[in-house]
Amino acid sequence: MPHSPTIFFEDIREGEERRFGGHTITEVEILEFAECYDPQYFHIDPEAAKFSHFGGLIASGWHTASLSMRMIVDHFLEQTASMGSPGVDELRWLVPVRPGDTLAVHVRVDEARPSKSKPDRGLVRTSYTTINQRNEAVMTMKAAGFFERRRP
Repeated sequence: MPHSPTIFFEDIREGEERRFGGHTITEVEILEFAECYDPQYFHIDPEAAKFSHFGGLIASGWHTASLSMRMIVDHFLEQTASMGSPGVDELRWLVPVRPGDTLAVHVRVDEARPSKSKPDRGLVRTSYTTINQRNEAVMTMKAAGFFERRRP
């Protein structure tokens, strides 16, 4: 399916903020993800997790990051002329994510500048905060992304 972006680098403004998402995580999702990618006992064994310092089953931080990325793509990046990312500068897991939590993402554009070496794109630095239904920050991430310019 061809991608027809409506948001280009020129449309992204420093200080711009968005909030989106609303994914409720289930115990089954936590167990399935952890079995494949992070099989620590407090992610894969609800009974043993009760005796951990978390006091119960929690989602892997990588699961939280993956769910956050999915919401970012679904509600923002799929509309943009994204050219990918050179990387993440900072990733923090602050509060455990538990079965039944509903996650949303808040994004703030910290910097948007044209590339000096590649005139067809601009670099956008963003801060992401994933929050739960109690408005607690469960994860923060600072990242950069390249976006195609409408008029290089």
